[in-house]
Amino acid sequence: MKIEAFLVEEWMNLYENYAVYNIAETCVSSISLNELFRLTKKDSNSFIELIMNRRLTYGAIDGSEEYKNGICGRYKTIRPEHVISTHGAAGANHLVMYSLVEQGDKVISVYPTYQQLYSIPESFGAEVQLLKLKRENKYLPDLEELRRLATPETKLIAINNPNNPTGALIPNEMLMEIVEIAKSVDAYLLCDEVYRGLNQEDYYSESVADLYDKGISVSSMSKVFSLAGLRLGWVVTKDESVIKACLSHRDYNMISCGMIDEMIAACALEGAPALLERSIGIVKENLRILDEWVQKDMHYSYEKPHAGTTCLVYYDFDIQSVLFCKRLFEETGVFVTPGDCFGQEKCFRIGYASDNQVLRDALSKLSDFAMNI
Repeated sequence: MKIEAFLVEEWMNLYENYAVYNIAETCVSSISLNELFRLTKKDSNSFIELIMNRRLTYGAIDGSEEYKNGICGRYKTIRPEHVISTHGAAGANHLVMYSLVEQGDKVISVYPTYQQLYSIPESFGAEVQLLKLKRENKYLPDLEELRRLATPETKLIAINNPNNPTGALIPNEMLMEIVEIAKSVDAYLLCDEVYRGLNQEDYYSESVADLYDKGISVSSMSKVFSLAGLRLGWVVTKDESVIKACLSHRDYNMISCGMIDEMIAACALEGAPALLERSIGIVKENLRILDEWVQKDMHYSYEKPHAGTTCLVYYDFDIQSVLFCKRLFEETGVFVTPGDCFGQEKCFRIGYASDNQVLRDALSKLSDFAMNI
């Protein structure tokens, strides 16, 4: 099976381990187990003793009860039988597409977004139509265009909320309109929600899994909870046929996730308020720093993000984004992601949820670089 090169992941693989100032990373600054237990007020000794005496079987095949109960706490109407444990959100997105999309199916995907949402169905032989997000529309979906694209032949509509790479947040009212469009053509609505909850304003973002019986939510422990090393995610939907299809296909390539990983994740989800408070504090403070820098530096501009950990920063130099980012990395050690990885030019993606001082130093280097380019 042929599939397009995964541009953003290939870029990260090439340079990430050698970066001095990594502001390409999109997870909220990662935590250790010690910090996890401190934030959640758990007894680490008891937890370690529990792990040391646990037999290393496959564990619960579709996800442990404790882990799935913790995931349910992220939604309003979801029960454990609506949840499937996966290897990260990447595994969740792939599992949904692999289980539902066939050759000749029609799929609509927002663009730019995480490349899985359009390249995977395309690789299965689906006809993929791109719903392009525009800066002049604050990167929000054009609902009239979506209505035009959606037909009774549309199998699945894929969105990403909050959006990666732009940081746009679809308001709940608009999300309901998207649900109604999906309903009107009886299409599945898949939403990659890995940044859900990381809002700049005090605002509850609804999940498509709560709003629509054929809504499918994908998320993970990586971005919001700062635990990418667990490689855990989930698929959530109230559609029994989707659950059945995903479990059937999952048997062929996964069997189960790691039981110890799920134990740690369950601990984090039980203590979610403390972890969310930390993560939201980081993204709010770091966006304040980023915004002050953008306002002061005449060479850079952006559409200020409303949620998540990422945004696109545009520059006024006549140079392609890949070359710009390579030179920036080689001359300063600052690591960002070219807009070219998302089909955008003369811009780069910043992940602004890194260590506070790393962000400050990287932005200073970016300003110096602009003087010498």
